[in-house]
Order: sequence, then structure tokens, then C-alpha cells
Amino acid sequence: MSQFVSDIQKIRERARRCMEDGAVTAGYGADRARVIDVLNQALATEIVCTLRYRRHYYAAKGIHSESIKQEFLAHAKEEQEHADWIAERISQLGGMPDFDPDGLAARSHSEYVEGTDLASMIREDLVAERVAIEIYSEVVRWLDKDDPTTRKLIEEILKAEEEHANDMADLLARVAPQ
Repeated sequence: MSQFVSDIQKIRERARRCMEDGAVTAGYGADRARVIDVLNQALATEIVCTLRYRRHYYAAKGIHSESIKQEFLAHAKEEQEHADWIAERISQLGGMPDFDPDGLAARSHSEYVEGTDLASMIREDLVAERVAIEIYSEVVRWLDKDDPTTRKLIEEILKAEEEHANDMADLLARVAPQ
């Protein structure tokens, strides 16, 4: 096994010289502007998902609605947490999180579809989760080793989105069995 060697003096000098770059060091290998753009799309996606889940929480009616409403609310809170994590990462990279409501739906990977009953609400949430899973998986592969911090963040969110999709599939089987 080869020995790990770094020129600590050069690293210290570079750290002092480039302090205004914050968390982004010379070892950052990704296209920062493109990563910020992709993260702002993910931010919009998480905001749209938060809003859709919240709408479903308040609109849910029927015999199965109470437990499903709680699931919608829990997912809304988790999606909001994801949005906050993404916004923080955008800031760490020297970007500005885009919370502008104009164009929010256009920046989002998922759609805001209200649904008319419990089954259609669950279906729309499941579709949105599946879209997020595919997009976030692609982002993880794209970032690879160029931005391990952002990759790990997206991997963590991806794990939650997979759990959400599983939850929605289970709820759909309960509400609208095939």
C-alpha cells in the first residue's frame, strides 16, 4: 500500500489565499455552476412535492383517510427537510437557492397534480417519487467522484424517496387493490 502524502504547506497557503471560496477548495472537480443549476432543479422538485403532499393532507377524505393523511403530512415534512438541505448545499457552493415561485413548476422534475380522491392522490405522489428516484439516481452517477459531498446528500435524499415510493405503493394497494 502506498503512503498518503500531501504538501500540507501548499494546502495551507491555498486555504488562506482562497478563503472567499468558502467550502469549495481546489480539489473540487465538478462544474460548480452546473451543479448549482441541477440542485436548484432538485430544490424546485422538493418544494413542489412538499406542496402536493400538503394539499393531499388537507384534501384527503374517506374511510381510510386518517392514517393516509398522517403519511401525507410526514412526507411533506421530509420533502421540506430535503429542500432545506439542498438550499444549504447550494449556498455552500457559492450559489443562491432559487425560491422564486415564478417558474417553480417549470424547474421542478415532478408535476403538481392534485388528484380527486385518495387513490388518485396516492398515484400522483407515487409517480412523483418514481420520477425523483430516476433523476436523483442519474445525478448520483453524474457527480461520481467530482463532488462527493453533494453526491452523498443526493444519495441520502434518494434513500428517503425510495422509502416514500414504497409507502405510496403500499397505501395504493390498501386503498385501490388490483
